[in-house]
Amino acid sequence: MAYTRTYSSRVHIGNWTEDVVLEEDTLKDFLDRRERGELAIQKIGLLKQNILKKVDLSVSTDGWLHFGDTVMLVNPGSDRRYNPSQLRKSPQDPSALGLNANVSGLSANSSIGAPCDVSGTRTMEPSARTAFVITSVDGTPVGETLKYNQHFALRTTEGFAGGLYLESDIKTPQKYAKMSRLQEVNLTDEPSFLTRWHVVYFDPQERLEYEGLPVPVNTTVIIAHCKTNQCLGVLGNHVSWTSFGKEYEVVAQTYLDSHKAECDVNYWLFVSANPGVEGQAVLDRPAPMANITPTENLENRISEASDTGLCDEKQDI
Repeated sequence: MAYTRTYSSRVHIGNWTEDVVLEEDTLKDFLDRRERGELAIQKIGLLKQNILKKVDLSVSTDGWLHFGDTVMLVNPGSDRRYNPSQLRKSPQDPSALGLNANVSGLSANSSIGAPCDVSGTRTMEPSARTAFVITSVDGTPVGETLKYNQHFALRTTEGFAGGLYLESDIKTPQKYAKMSRLQEVNLTDEPSFLTRWHVVYFDPQERLEYEGLPVPVNTTVIIAHCKTNQCLGVLGNHVSWTSFGKEYEVVAQTYLDSHKAECDVNYWLFVSANPGVEGQAVLDRPAPMANITPTENLENRISEASDTGLCDEKQDI
């Protein structure tokens, strides 16, 4: 039978000397860790103090999304949550893509390291946690507009956020989302083909017309992973506890309805700043007026194909 101490160390019974020394060592270790800032409560406070700092989002004067812009990725939510087996009639709140850092290796003089998890937070304030930079992967200069189906990367801001890249890969028995067991999405410090994404128009029947057009800000779009072709999604029926409270799980998984169109869990908005109010994000700005319509874009592509000999007549396309 294992020894069980029924008295405190103040009672001189049994191995009381060893108990006193053990308590003194425990207290000394606690004080040393507190002096170095290694206590869990100190790390959580340090994390919130730095990661929740306000970040100014980019202002789009023409209404388009540009390389180098700092934006928030917001899922508009829905009146009901999507479940692979059924549609549950419980609402899903709007949520923003945010960092979900592990505080175990965090210190006062370091930034968030990779790999780092992401989650869907219902806090819509632009901060170092929810701000992402549109980064070029094909040499497109900063300031150029991002086009539909053009490859790009999503990078966190520099500084405490670490400049990490949003990454995903094919699900394996060793690597998958913790709760839903679907394709995992996380952050890494090395850009690669796994960190490439592209924007798809949300209506499948009009995607051909919109291909090659600039992507508007504050408008519903689909974000697809280039390697796996799975769409970025936030699952309201999978809620986990984080350092910031209850949050939704973010995965790379395409959910289709009966019309073979993506469901609202795959809808995203690139949210920019309101040009009229300093530091305020815009969630529902009307779509901008384009200089070229989808019909004109399709006609131009048909004309180019005809000039290069890819087709004989426009009617063939």
